[in-house]
Amino acid sequence: MNVFPMVSIIIPVYNDGIRLKKCLEALENQSYPTDNYEVIVIDNASDKEQNIKAIVSQFSQTHYAYEAKQGSYSARNKGLSLAKGEIIAFTDSDCLPTINWLKNGVSALLAHPNCGLVAGKIELFFRNPNQPTAIELYESVTAFPQEKLLAEYHGAATANVFTYRKIFDEVGGFDDSLKSNGDLEWGNRVYEKGYEQIYAEEVCIFHPARHSWSQLYQRTIRLASGSFQRQSKALTSSLQKQLLFLGYLRYNLTPPINFLIKVFRDQRFQSLEEKLQVSLVMFFVRYCSAWELLRVKLGKESARL
Repeated sequence: MNVFPMVSIIIPVYNDGIRLKKCLEALENQSYPTDNYEVIVIDNASDKEQNIKAIVSQFSQTHYAYEAKQGSYSARNKGLSLAKGEIIAFTDSDCLPTINWLKNGVSALLAHPNCGLVAGKIELFFRNPNQPTAIELYESVTAFPQEKLLAEYHGAATANVFTYRKIFDEVGGFDDSLKSNGDLEWGNRVYEKGYEQIYAEEVCIFHPARHSWSQLYQRTIRLASGSFQRQSKALTSSLQKQLLFLGYLRYNLTPPINFLIKVFRDQRFQSLEEKLQVSLVMFFVRYCSAWELLRVKLGKESARL
């Protein structure tokens, strides 16, 4: 196989023009040969004032596409339909790939003959490293655990994933009916086909930590409903789905004792105040998740009436 095979980098974007430009700048300066990769940005119905197309036009490696159906998985599927590369790489508009990200990702994929998925490291950064918010501190111990996601769920966050086009041809694209967890659902299909899945720390991108309660709330409810939706779709009986719902609800309403112990032992937190702040954020996340599950459950029941 060619040492520098053609790569298509797929990036969905929704109302994130400023950070998209920084991401594209980082991709324009990759150490990988410029003739051997393309970047496809899929505008997922952003507001007109974002002018995503104009931003994309500033970069020679980058192509613009539009997807009206809301959802990042719909946008990624659109990108796949346009991609020319034998290797597909995914990142997000708010990510900053390191200069060797593309080169290292391809190398990790090629190094394992039966590899179907390479998950790279997602390194978080704070707005003000000297004064992180409680939300940022919480994110630093919980967000984007790529290695853990591979081990426990056989998938990884598409903020940093490499695979082959032929894998999508075999297992299909993303399930765009899911609000979140579509990357894990797709990764599990790859795993079930017998392909190896690799975590590669040297395949690194930087991602901003969420810093506000509103940002964390939106992420929490999306993940809660998406995770429940992903697992319930695999069940056939109403009893199984009911037991799954009760299990999720019980988990989120149970005090997170193990997490609290982990936080109070974590040397990254310098003070008791920081430890308490992170612990309180976890309670917020758990109870928001429980509320979202109840809302989804009641919504489904109401729709049947």
